[in-house]
Amino acid sequence: MTLTVYNTLTRRQEPFETVEPGKVKMYYCGVTVYDYCHLGHARACIVWDVVRRYLQFIGYEVRYVQNFTDVDDKILNRARQEHSSMETVAERFIKAYFEDMARLGIKEADEYPRATHTMNGIQRLIHELENKGFAYPSDGDVYYAVRQFGEYGKLSGRKLEDMQAGASDRVNIEDPEYQKKKDPFDFALWKAAKPGEPAWESPWGAGRPGWHIECSAMVRDRLGETIDIHAGGADLIFPHHENEIAQSEAVTGKPLANYWLHNGMVKVDGEKMSKSLGNFTTIRDLLDRNVDPMALRLFVLMAQYRKPLDFTDDAIAAATNGWHTLKEGLLFGHQYGKQLGWEVNSSPLPEFVERFKEAVNDDFNFPGGVSVLFELAKELRREGNIIVHEGKTDTPADELQKQWQTLVTLAEVLGLTAQPEAETTVNDGLSDAEIEDLIQQRQAARKARNFAEGDRIRNELQAKGITLIDSSEGIRWHRS
Repeated sequence: MTLTVYNTLTRRQEPFETVEPGKVKMYYCGVTVYDYCHLGHARACIVWDVVRRYLQFIGYEVRYVQNFTDVDDKILNRARQEHSSMETVAERFIKAYFEDMARLGIKEADEYPRATHTMNGIQRLIHELENKGFAYPSDGDVYYAVRQFGEYGKLSGRKLEDMQAGASDRVNIEDPEYQKKKDPFDFALWKAAKPGEPAWESPWGAGRPGWHIECSAMVRDRLGETIDIHAGGADLIFPHHENEIAQSEAVTGKPLANYWLHNGMVKVDGEKMSKSLGNFTTIRDLLDRNVDPMALRLFVLMAQYRKPLDFTDDAIAAATNGWHTLKEGLLFGHQYGKQLGWEVNSSPLPEFVERFKEAVNDDFNFPGGVSVLFELAKELRREGNIIVHEGKTDTPADELQKQWQTLVTLAEVLGLTAQPEAETTVNDGLSDAEIEDLIQQRQAARKARNFAEGDRIRNELQAKGITLIDSSEGIRWHRS
């Protein structure tokens, strides 16, 4: 089957067709860099990383752009608290972002535009909106005239009349910003400079951009007027993505994006994650508690990407156990390939690749893809146990190699990778040579009928994670 995706804009699952055949332009609304990334960011970044990887796997050339919001009230507040500058805060947390993403195995985007580097594009877009009657200046600010855009609300499904009916209790008519607006629904495209804040010169006076206009300008500057995929968290549907559509399409008269994709939110023990509830967890805090980054990736991918994801200790423990199974399968070739006589690379098994694609083609059904990986990994683990305990297997070596190559290939699409650990500095420092020496000592003791000494050596090895297997073909050992 061909790839179909759920489009938030149309509220239905649709066949995926690109503007330009064989190429995908994809934009992901990135982070506002005022703090360390949390579990919600981890989910979003993993999901869109794997969407990109999968599109490349099925043959698309993907241009993937992810922005940084590096001018914002939250960044300015952090800078004030630290007696620092907005630029210093932004740079520190951009650096931290890349550190966290590297630990999670996130591939870098093709480009990371920043709001502060896109001022010309932002001002040009505001100027065009003003010329077309969709924006108006007011005492140093510039506002978007929401009612001028007839399709406002088409992404979120919200209607202005319904929002107006429920807004009367929330509007503060004494608010200076409210008094600058022609309509309560209008939002800021440009904000006049305030004392002590960074500002840029503009036709409307010194100031800085509003949040929504930044992404519209960055998409247009880096990817053009119409892109294939605009992605982000479900919390961005309204107002951020709704406002992006209103800004961009009012100027170009073209769709900003043909497919709007949104990942579900993360909860912690059934509650919304927030600092006030004390359940706010950063990526680095979690990984520093010895949670394997691959287990976290697996945890995210075992859930349907559009649904809420509940982070619990039991859930991460289950994902960790699942990762151990996959890891055993992924390391099979490193452990037994030489013994099985593998010399050249093999090709993946087409039937498993097709099953994997059939699953994931259904709106990026990564849990279905993961199940194919588990099937392969469990079979390889079973074969590994047979080799350890019997010294050989009846399954043809080339068949095992194809199974392993298939697992490695499909796991890589999901960003799940495993590397063999160094053999000489594990298990309390026992090297392979030291283990072999102790085995020789045990054999000598048994030959001299000193069975107590033989048992002592065996127990010593077992205490250090080394299992001995006596067979008619000699003694074999493996690390637990």
